[in-house]
Amino acid sequence: MTQKQANLILATVSMGWGTSYIFMKICADSMSPMTMVAFRFGIAFFVMIALFSKRIFPIDLKTLKYSMVTGLLLLGIFISLSYGMKTTTASTAGFLTSTTVILVPILQALIYRKWPSTMISVGVIIVAIGLALLTIGDDFALATGSLYCLAAAVFYALHIIVTNRFIKNVDPLKLGVYQLGFAALFAAIIGIFVFGDLSLPHNGLDWFAILGLALICSAYGFVMQPIAQKHTTPEVTGFIFALEPIFAAIFAAIFLHENIGLQGYAGALLVLAGVIAASLKSEKKEDETISQPVMKIKKQTI
Repeated sequence: MTQKQANLILATVSMGWGTSYIFMKICADSMSPMTMVAFRFGIAFFVMIALFSKRIFPIDLKTLKYSMVTGLLLLGIFISLSYGMKTTTASTAGFLTSTTVILVPILQALIYRKWPSTMISVGVIIVAIGLALLTIGDDFALATGSLYCLAAAVFYALHIIVTNRFIKNVDPLKLGVYQLGFAALFAAIIGIFVFGDLSLPHNGLDWFAILGLALICSAYGFVMQPIAQKHTTPEVTGFIFALEPIFAAIFAAIFLHENIGLQGYAGALLVLAGVIAASLKSEKKEDETISQPVMKIKKQTI
């Protein structure tokens, strides 16, 4: 798989995840976050087991250990996002979560003690301005729901970085599938033994939303992510995923009739401009970086 193909797949993943805010908004008032997470990832896990049973067995201890870590991060992402969406619009939640695009290069810089390239730095600044226009109101305050969404972005950034490291040592398909199972298991355990609120979805619309989350956003998205991410860089992955809120805003406008206003749309355009600016940095340089041994990758400027 070439980097261009990997980036295209990640773009379709981003589009699929853009629909997740619609589905989560449907579920937000009718089921608990633990129920939503347990069912979406549980269904996705068993679907992927059925489709790829010959490729994901046998399973080794290292893959299970890594899958537990990424599964726990998935739980953190979507529990935070589920609580956040109780008091925010689907569009706003999408853009708040996309602060991942800023966090990934910053965390990478801290890990490798090298500041990102000039174009990535420019992209981060542009995206930061766009996100400010999208999320900060006239009183310069952020609601509690917004803080939950920002917490989801932190988990999201950690998931991208950790996944990038793990897939160098284990089969990305196995990691992608088993992390779904662990996320569902953790959510079910917490839902039953801590909150005592794990129950079946109540109606057909809830089941429709859960199946959408399970099949489009989880089974496809979180399995294709590690496979494609193996052939690109975590920074580019983060910027491609910054397109997710653009898709979320489009779908929210179409299906939920949400309108984020002139300031919001201006911010959306800046986010898109920042993504393009960072993604158009020397692609040749990225290809060379990916093709070198793992130890050399760690020594390069990212």
